[in-house]
Amino acid sequence: MKPRFKLSVGALIVASTFALSACKSTETTNKALSEADAVAFLDKASEQLVDLNFRSSRSAWIYANFITHDTASLAADVNEEYTAALVELANQAAQFDGLALSKDTRRKLDKLKLNLTLPAPKDADKTAELAKLTAELDGMYGKGKYCKDDGACLSLGDMTAKMANSRDYEELLDIWQGWREVSKPMRPLYEKQVVLTNEGANELGYADTGAMWRSKYDMPADDFAKELDRTWNQVKPLYDSLHCHVRAKLGEKYGEDKVPQDQPIPAHLLGNMWAQSWGNIYDLVAPENADPGYDVTALLAKHNYDEIKMVKGAEKFFTSMGFAPLPETFYERSLFIKPQDRDVQCHASAWNLDAKDDLRIKMCIQRTGEEFSVIHHELGHNFYQRAYNQQPVYYQESANDGFHEAIGDTIALSVTPGYLKQIGLLDNVPDESKDIGLLMKMALDKVAFIPFGLLVDQWRWKVFSGEISPAEYNQAWWELREKYQGVKAPVSRTESDFDPGAKYHVPGNVPYTRYFLAHILQFQFHKSLCEIAGSKEAIHRCSVYNSKAAGERLNAMLEMGSSKPWQQALKTLTGKDEMDATAVLDYFAPLQKYLDEQNKGRNCGW
Repeated sequence: MKPRFKLSVGALIVASTFALSACKSTETTNKALSEADAVAFLDKASEQLVDLNFRSSRSAWIYANFITHDTASLAADVNEEYTAALVELANQAAQFDGLALSKDTRRKLDKLKLNLTLPAPKDADKTAELAKLTAELDGMYGKGKYCKDDGACLSLGDMTAKMANSRDYEELLDIWQGWREVSKPMRPLYEKQVVLTNEGANELGYADTGAMWRSKYDMPADDFAKELDRTWNQVKPLYDSLHCHVRAKLGEKYGEDKVPQDQPIPAHLLGNMWAQSWGNIYDLVAPENADPGYDVTALLAKHNYDEIKMVKGAEKFFTSMGFAPLPETFYERSLFIKPQDRDVQCHASAWNLDAKDDLRIKMCIQRTGEEFSVIHHELGHNFYQRAYNQQPVYYQESANDGFHEAIGDTIALSVTPGYLKQIGLLDNVPDESKDIGLLMKMALDKVAFIPFGLLVDQWRWKVFSGEISPAEYNQAWWELREKYQGVKAPVSRTESDFDPGAKYHVPGNVPYTRYFLAHILQFQFHKSLCEIAGSKEAIHRCSVYNSKAAGERLNAMLEMGSSKPWQQALKTLTGKDEMDATAVLDYFAPLQKYLDEQNKGRNCGW
């Protein structure tokens, strides 16, 4: 899971990536500061950010579409300039802390400060050290390989494919252990990094870096952590039922001696290097007669859908809801098909280069049903980007960092059999007895992910606060894995290991809570849109295609950007100002009934 959009103020920028020996943020002034000073500062900073964002976006786009040594260097140069400017502006914004200001001015200043992911200390030597540590950790992960005794080396991509497809217990165990050798040397570097970035967070007025991350969510940091646990407890019964069924099926496959039916599931058997989503083992746990009765890939071929027609079809979803068509430049400038003459980054992503109307997607589209759904998802980002483009640069982002991914996924939830029939791809909608297989496959990806999406930052927050000491890094990681996921290490682990570092977002310093939020919010959004559209179908069968009423309410939320607390944005669409995971339970209600039947007589829990 990677971010699929470019934010205007540079979300995910690691503030310490470059040494800043001439940071002006510590400059002081003898005159008393006022609201007028703060507004003048923000106006000037806005002009700088708009310019830097455009140049950064353009250089990043060129690099992603023309991967060469020179384009990489140019992109790095602009990013260095951008990062340096953001660090300096954030520290300058801190000079207005404690000053009585209007809500809007205070919010913009906070946005500036909170865009730093790893705040660097003001001391130039410490900043340089943090920059070096950050680069080293990122490089260690990126270059990581598992080399066997016979000299054969496997990349993470090679191992990921084997984890998805192999059903050999010992081969899976070997690969699982092999990748975690890569993260062992990261441990002392990560420990030093925590100390330095906490110092930077302290200088900006936060208790620690974790408290700073949680402060991005328009509520007290500790209250936000409690809100996440409350939401998780709503969806936990469904997860527990899925866990019980999957464990039983894995026990049938590998033997209950290897998968005890009263313990957490060994982490290497779930089809994914991090056991974060389980869709790759669908074949082992699928219901009987799970075939939905149609194949979207075959339907696309039958109706002569090429790559452009797939994109046009997805765009029509939005225009049917009342959104204006995408500009012609979208089709002129996007990347839809992998070029034969150069290297490109094929990972699907949505872009707005000028923070106005230069919208694009970058995909190497395959003519498959899965890709058709992904295109709907990506265009969800584009329409969100355009909706908030009238906001000041500080607010040209989603209401919180979970909303953007949630919107993309919300749209993808409407790619139902009923929708496929409406657009002429499917002749007849299968009866509801065919839904269980579709719901099972979706739950293995979405429901199975939810506790993992929660625990990654639970671990980091405790590390930043000191609740988890360096001597407990690995033990605490597996305690959280067992507590939330019911997943355990397949072999004994010690504090010589650093298993959190085997997940990119830890050494890469990418906050992870956004993915948990997105997996909850997408179902809450979808349920509300279905109600607004007047759908009488079960929520998992509802599509909001052609509903102008749903489009109007959705746009009202999207155009707010982050100008108001996310709770207000949520209420604009759903009528509620807090997250509600019961929509997840409603969506998967038929699957819950099936799982209850399957789990009769089984020993659930761990």
